[in-house]
Amino acid sequence: MTDDLRIVHATTDLHLRSGGTTRAVIDVTDALARQPDLSVTLVSQSGRGESALPSGCETVRRIVGQSRSNLALGLGLPFHRELKRYIEAQRPALIHNHGLWTPVNHWATALGRQYRIPVVTQPHGMLEPWALNHKALKKRVALSLFQRRDLESAAVIVATSPVECENIRKLGFRQPIAVIPNGVQIAARHSPDEIEDESRSSQRTVLFLSRVHPVKGLLNLVRAWTQLAPSGWKLRIAGPDEGGHLRDVLAVVERDGMSDSVEYVGVVDGEQKIRMFRHADLFVLPTFTENFGIVVAEALSHGVPVITTRGAPWADLETYRCGWWVEIGVDPLVAALRDALAMSDSERREMGERGREYVRRFDWDAIAQQTIEVYRWVLGQGDKPACVYEA
Repeated sequence: MTDDLRIVHATTDLHLRSGGTTRAVIDVTDALARQPDLSVTLVSQSGRGESALPSGCETVRRIVGQSRSNLALGLGLPFHRELKRYIEAQRPALIHNHGLWTPVNHWATALGRQYRIPVVTQPHGMLEPWALNHKALKKRVALSLFQRRDLESAAVIVATSPVECENIRKLGFRQPIAVIPNGVQIAARHSPDEIEDESRSSQRTVLFLSRVHPVKGLLNLVRAWTQLAPSGWKLRIAGPDEGGHLRDVLAVVERDGMSDSVEYVGVVDGEQKIRMFRHADLFVLPTFTENFGIVVAEALSHGVPVITTRGAPWADLETYRCGWWVEIGVDPLVAALRDALAMSDSERREMGERGREYVRRFDWDAIAQQTIEVYRWVLGQGDKPACVYEA
């Protein structure tokens, strides 16, 4: 029997289509499992035969409750069964609950209360104003039925930026809040030969890589692209389609006669995702809201300059001269794209190199250390970390 500190992480699923939250959960559990004296278990659920994003760390134990019943999955019953079984067998010291609103998230908190296990809750941006206004009626009902009580019973709420922390406070939650950013795996630097090969290509690429969902602002981007109609450039869109939003985006592209310069490449991950970043000259995330925006950090780690909006907490793009941080809307995107596309290749590379150096502060192992300090404090095993703010 190990004497390691047992931490169980709870998340709704591990599907590629679930976007940045799923990737962040996998990366943080991998990073935590690489630290000494810590045992990490990740509990989720899925339909039978559904694939999951892989872990990069062999010591993360995964428990996946499976069912063929959509009703059972919708109620979080396979997850409840597996987490309850694990708690009764292993008695973890703490539950780290990722996300809100779903029965899975409720069961994680409810089982924590039942077995007197402290729960750390990480909303992953799901309390941001735009997120609350999306399907607002359902969320108001959920708040009154269970979500407010679940949040109020959390030992700590984890925010990924000071802005998210402030927005949580505005909702009246008085628990300690730990501000811990998401991390990024620092990409390998391009070799001189690769850079030379890319510079010989006559076509340049702007990349959007995220969920194809209204919150990501992709319609604003394609409208800005239509206004500019830049010669010698292609807009490449990658990511899972949610709720049929891709149809709306491609309809605008076709209506405006931009099909030759806009390409949807589908869902990408692993090596294919790396190639997308390596062949991009510019990355754009025209989002309405982000609690962090991990794809921004990923793009910077590959040396790609970034345009994103003030809906994402990335003012440092301008501070460190590695991108543009603009107001939400079509016109600000047009202005930033015009500036970025007018730069020379070497100017964009210099901007990208500044971004690569800046983003090293988001190393996952350092973030894992911060997270462990929060766990130890919650369990009465250490002093309050500097990242924790009390009301």
